[in-house]
Amino acid sequence: METINDYMPLSNDWNDERLQTLKQLYPDWFTSEGSLNIDEVKKVVNPESVDETERYEFRWFGKSQAKRNAFTPSNATLVYDEDRSVNPDSSENLIIEGENLEVLKLLSGSYREKVKCIYIDPPYNTGKDFVYSDNFTQDKKGYWEDAEVIENGVKIDTNTETDGRYHSNWLNMMYSRLLIARQLLKEDGVIFISIDDNEVHHLRKICDEVFGEENFLVNIIWEKRFTKSNNSKLFGSITEHLVCYRKSDSLNSVKEPRNEKSDSIYTNPDKDERGVWTSVSYVNPATKDERPNLVYKIQNPITKIQTEHPTNAWKYEYSTYLKHVEDNKLYWGVNGDNSFPRLKKFLFEMDGGMVPSNLWNHKDTGTTDQGSKILEDLMGRSLFDFPKPPSLIKRFLKLHLNSEEDKDFIALDFFGGSGTTGQAVMELNKEDGGNRKFILVQIPEATDEKSETYKAGYKKISDVTIERNKRVIAKIEKELAEKEKKKEGELPLDKAKEPQINLGFKVFKLQKSNFPRVDFAPNPEFNETENLDLLKKYIAEKESQLVNVFNKEELLTEILLKNNFTLNYTTIQQEQFTKNEILFVTDGEKETLICLDVSIAPETASHFKAHTDTKFICLERALDTTTKYNLKHYLGDKFNAF
Repeated sequence: METINDYMPLSNDWNDERLQTLKQLYPDWFTSEGSLNIDEVKKVVNPESVDETERYEFRWFGKSQAKRNAFTPSNATLVYDEDRSVNPDSSENLIIEGENLEVLKLLSGSYREKVKCIYIDPPYNTGKDFVYSDNFTQDKKGYWEDAEVIENGVKIDTNTETDGRYHSNWLNMMYSRLLIARQLLKEDGVIFISIDDNEVHHLRKICDEVFGEENFLVNIIWEKRFTKSNNSKLFGSITEHLVCYRKSDSLNSVKEPRNEKSDSIYTNPDKDERGVWTSVSYVNPATKDERPNLVYKIQNPITKIQTEHPTNAWKYEYSTYLKHVEDNKLYWGVNGDNSFPRLKKFLFEMDGGMVPSNLWNHKDTGTTDQGSKILEDLMGRSLFDFPKPPSLIKRFLKLHLNSEEDKDFIALDFFGGSGTTGQAVMELNKEDGGNRKFILVQIPEATDEKSETYKAGYKKISDVTIERNKRVIAKIEKELAEKEKKKEGELPLDKAKEPQINLGFKVFKLQKSNFPRVDFAPNPEFNETENLDLLKKYIAEKESQLVNVFNKEELLTEILLKNNFTLNYTTIQQEQFTKNEILFVTDGEKETLICLDVSIAPETASHFKAHTDTKFICLERALDTTTKYNLKHYLGDKFNAF
C-alpha cells in the first residue's frame, strides 16, 4: 500500500527498520493491526511489573527528543562542489560541508557498516565552547538561512555554565550523533573519541548505552603536552582521554605494529639459532596449596639439579613443561646459575604485533603544540587552537584489528575541525603504501571576525578543513616529485609496482532537497488516501519543470543517495536508448539504470519488457498511468519512480 513517505526523498528510516526487525523477531509483541503492544514488551522486561523509578538508567533533560532527532529521516541532500575538490577522478576521499547529524543521516544508507574506524574530537564542554542546537531540519530556517550566506557561515550557540541545561545540551548533541554513527561502523569497527575531564564520565555512560557496556575497549590517557600550564591555580592538566568502543564482539583482538623501541628488549645471549628473544617468569603467582596440579620438580639441564619453587607453583602443567624442554625454550642463565628457569619468547613469534597500552606518551604520538606547529607550517600562520597532531591519529589508524594488518578501509571524522584526520590518512598511505580513505564532515561554522583565521580569509571553519588538505596534497606531491627527480640516471622505475597513493578528495555541501514536495503539508482534515492524492497533485504541479529548473547532476546525486549509492558513483550513457537519455550508474557494489527526462517514451518502457533483470529509476512525474503500470509489471521491486 502506498503512503506519503513513498513519495518523499528521505534518507533511511531507522525507526521503521528497527520496528520491522522487532516484528520479524517477536511477532507476538504486535497486535493484529500491526502495532507494537508495549505491554507485551514490558512482560519480557518484568512479567509482574516494571518500576521505572528503580531501574538504573542515565537520564537527562532532552534525551528522548535527542533519540528522535537521531532516527528521524533527513529530507536534505548533498551537492557536489567541483571547484573546491582536488583530483576528484582519482580519489574516493570526501570532505562534506554541513551540519553533521543531517549528513550522517544521509550517509547512513550508502555507508552502512562500511566504516572501519571513526575518530571524533568533539567540542569540549568547558563553558566557552559551542554546542549544536539541532535546528537544522528542512522546515526550520536557522541553519539554512545562515548557510545561504556562504561568506559568513553558520553561527553556533554557546553553552555557558549559567545555562540551566549546561550538561544536557552537550549530552543531547553527542547522543543523537553517536546513535546514528554506530550504524555506519562495520561489525569489527571501532570508534575513538577525544575528550577532557569535564565530560568523560558522561561520555562513558552514553557510549555504554549506544555501543553496549560490554563493547568498551579502553580509556587511553594521552599525554598532550610535556609541561604543565602555569595558568592553573590548582592542578595542571597535561593529559586528555581517548575513549574507545568497538561495534560488537566481532572484534576480539587489537594489536599495534612493533617498533624499534619495543624490539630493543629482544637479545640473544645464548646465540639461539632461532634469533633474538626475551623471557618471562616461569613462576605462578599462586601458591602450591592454591594450584597443587602445577607443583612438580624440574631439572636444570646444565647443573642436572632437580628443583621446585619453595612456596609457589609453576605457571604450566607438567606436559606443557616437557614440551618446553623438548623445544629448548627454558633459559637458566648463561652458565645455568639461575635458581629457576625463564620461558623464551622469540621475536619471530610476535608477528601479530603487540597489545597496545592505555598510556600514550607524547614522544610516540606528539603534542598539541606540535599539532599547532604542523598546521602553522602548512597554512602560513596560526589558525587553530590546540589541534591534534597527525601522529596521534596515525597511531590508531595503524592498529591491527583481529590481528589483521588492514591498510584499505574508510576512516570517518564527523567533527572535521582543521582536517587533521585527512592529513593523517594521506601521510600514512604515503608511508606504508596503504589505500585508506577518509570522510570528513565539518559544519560551516562562522569564524570570529577578530580571529587570525578570519583575517586570513577563512570565513568558515570548513574553509580551513578543505584548504589544509589541499596543501597536504600539494606537499606530498612535491615530495614525490623530488624523490623521482633524485632517481634520474638510475634504472627506470616499474610504474606498475609503485604504490598508488589516494591523493585528493571530493567536496560536497549539505543543501535543501531539490524536490519541492518536501514542503508539502498534509491536510489534517483529510484521511491518508486523500492526502496521498493531494501530494500527487502537488508533485505534478510543483515539479513539472523540475529538470529544466534544477541542475541534473544535483538531482542525480540526491536520488542515488536516497537509493543508498555511495558518493563515489560513476555514470555511463546508454546509447541503445534513442528516445530517452538513460545512464548506467554504479558505485562498485550497486548498479542501476536511471532517467531524469520529463517523460518516459513508450519505446523505453518496452525495452524493460525483455530486460526484467535490470533496475530502473525515473521521475514520478515522467510517467503516465499506463507506463507506470507496465514498468511495475515488468520490473516489480527493481523499478523505482522518484
